[in-house]
Amino acid sequence: MSISVKNLTHIYNKGLAYEVKAVDDVSFDIADAQLAGIIGHTGSGKSTLIQHLNGILKPDSGNIFINGTDITAKSTKLYEIRKRVALVFQYPEYQLFEETVALDVAFGPKNLGLREEEIHERVKEALLLVGLNYSEFENRSPFELSGGQKRRVAIAGVVAMRPEILILDEPTAGLDPKAHDDILKMISEIRDKTQATIILVSHNMGDIASMADVVFVMDRGKLVKSGDPHEVFADSRFLSEIGLGLPPPAKFLELLATKGVDVPVSGSILTQERLTEYLAGRLQV
Repeated sequence: MSISVKNLTHIYNKGLAYEVKAVDDVSFDIADAQLAGIIGHTGSGKSTLIQHLNGILKPDSGNIFINGTDITAKSTKLYEIRKRVALVFQYPEYQLFEETVALDVAFGPKNLGLREEEIHERVKEALLLVGLNYSEFENRSPFELSGGQKRRVAIAGVVAMRPEILILDEPTAGLDPKAHDDILKMISEIRDKTQATIILVSHNMGDIASMADVVFVMDRGKLVKSGDPHEVFADSRFLSEIGLGLPPPAKFLELLATKGVDVPVSGSILTQERLTEYLAGRLQV
């Protein structure tokens, strides 16, 4: 599903002395099946922005089109939109509540009024998509799982709804390195197997650089830069000015450049794999 945001503005405490324009005249487009990354420092408006995309928040002005449907129109049934556009908040494992993993994942599909057979199939499918074996986890308590496993179960509960747009707000926050990598692998597999449009909000520039087709940069409520990862991360000075850094491989090469080493221009090598290839060729190993 495609997303088109036109001149979106959202103001908190409107009309009061301490009103804040959290999203300020933002416009962008995301094509069907793209993975879009949204970056920006804390308070830049990222979370406020994404909460408009399935109607949790209403804009003060502007429009949002999901596959051509204006979800900001009064006639739009947001219940139908929310079945197709899913938002996973930061630390979704805090919302687990059922006695078993299977029951927790089944909660959403049950609310759709599906038959038991269909619910069962969706639970199995969702757990498989997030990398958890159904027979091993179905009867386990979600509260006895590791942090990474809990997060997978929470995301499985959303995936079981079979959304066509999946929005993930800091999905790797607070996880150890292995769980972090597992979640990224899970997101890639969900994308490959479902062809869903995915929006990934993250402070991790390495994750965005390695996964996103298009990157949107937020600063003080405004969309200040957009493009593919190479275009966005090529402007390291601008990113630094708004409190953002480079992906680790690009940062490493930039450090080498300050030492007088002839290296590729900023933004040309963004992933660990590409850096390894470059250094191996440079060192002829």
